[in-house]
Amino acid sequence: MQHVDIAIVGGGIVGLTLAAALKNCELQVAVIDKAACFQPLGDKPSARVSAINQANISALKRTGVWSYVQQDRASAYTDMHVWDKDSFGDIRFSCDEMGSDALGVIMENQALVNGLAEAVAQQSNVQMLTTGIERILTGPNQTMLMLDNNDALSCRLLVGADGANSFVRKQAGLPITFKDYEHTAIVANIRTQEPHNQVARQAFTPTGPLALLPMSDPHVCSIVWSQSPDAASSLLALSDDGFCHALNAASNTVLGTVSLETQRAAFPLTMRYARDWAKDGVVLVGDAAHTIHPLAGQGANLGMQDALALAELLISLAAEGKDIGLHKHLRPYERSRKTEAMKMIAAMDGFKFLFDGDDPLKKLIRGVGLSVTNKLDTVKNAFVSHAMGL
Repeated sequence: MQHVDIAIVGGGIVGLTLAAALKNCELQVAVIDKAACFQPLGDKPSARVSAINQANISALKRTGVWSYVQQDRASAYTDMHVWDKDSFGDIRFSCDEMGSDALGVIMENQALVNGLAEAVAQQSNVQMLTTGIERILTGPNQTMLMLDNNDALSCRLLVGADGANSFVRKQAGLPITFKDYEHTAIVANIRTQEPHNQVARQAFTPTGPLALLPMSDPHVCSIVWSQSPDAASSLLALSDDGFCHALNAASNTVLGTVSLETQRAAFPLTMRYARDWAKDGVVLVGDAAHTIHPLAGQGANLGMQDALALAELLISLAAEGKDIGLHKHLRPYERSRKTEAMKMIAAMDGFKFLFDGDDPLKKLIRGVGLSVTNKLDTVKNAFVSHAMGL
C-alpha cells in the first residue's frame, strides 16, 4: 500500500502540466498511465500537434519544463491569416502588432509530453507509475486505487486527466453533457511548394474549416481539415493525389501545390462538458472535463490552464493547512474554469454556425465581419491577445 496526497490519472499534456506546476510544494504526487509517458520521436514529425499559446509557454518556462522540450520539434508562428473561401472576408494578425516575438508555437503533442515527462521525473515529490487502474474505491477521507499491477494506492485527491472518455469521471459518477459537432477532423502533414513563413493559416470552406499549421521544416504544415462526415468519407476515399488536389482547391493553393508527408487520420468531433467538475476527493481537468471544436486550436491551451489553476489552488490550500480533497475547497477552481470552458464552447458554436455552409446572408455577414475587424486595430488586438492567452 502506497499513499500520496494527489494521484493524477493520465500522463498526457494536461496531467503532466499539473504535476510540473506542483513542484515547489510538499504535496506528494503520483502520475498514473497505462503507457510510459516518454516515447521516442520518429524521424518525421507526427501529424498530432497542438498550438500552444504564449501564456502557456511562459508557464512552461517558469516551471523549468521548456528547457527539456526538443526545440527542433516546435515551430513558432509569427502571423495568422484567416479567410472565407467563398466571400471577400480576410483577416491577418501579426506578433509585431502585439510587441511579441511570436503568437505561439506549433508543437508535436508527443514532443511536449516528452519534455514534461523529463522535467517531472526530476521532481522529488512526484512518482510516475506505468499501470492501469482496475477499480476506484471512494471513502470519506481518502480514495483507494486498485492497480493493474496488483498494487494499491491511496490518495487525498484523485485528479482525472485521462481524456475525453475519462475512466475517473465515469467511476466518480460525474455526468456530462455532449453534442455531436457533425464534423470529422482529418489530420495529416503535408509538404508545400512554397515556404509557410511561420504563418498559421485557416480557410473557412462551405463544408468546414481547414487549418494549415507551420511545422519546423519551412515546407511542412500540419493540417486539420474539419468536414461533414459525408465530405470527410469522400476525401478519405480519394487517392493521395486526389486528396492533395482537393486540398489545393480548398486552400486556394496558397502555398503552391502540396503532397502528403504522412498518412491521413480522422476522428469525429464531439463537444463534451462535465456538469460537475469535482466532488469530495475527485476533480477533473482538461478533456476529462470538456472537449471543444478544434477550429480555434484552443483545446490543449484550455486544458493546460485548468491544470495551472488547479495547481495554484492546491498549493494555497496546502500552505493554509486545509483539506485539499474537500469539494467546498475545490469550488473556486470548479467555478472559474467551468466559466472559461463554457465561454470557449459558446464561441466555437457561434463560429461553427456562422462559417458553416454557403447561405448568402451568412457569407455576407462573415465577409463584412472579417474585413471590418481587420481594419479595427483595437478589436483585432483583443482577438489576438485572447488567442495568445494574455
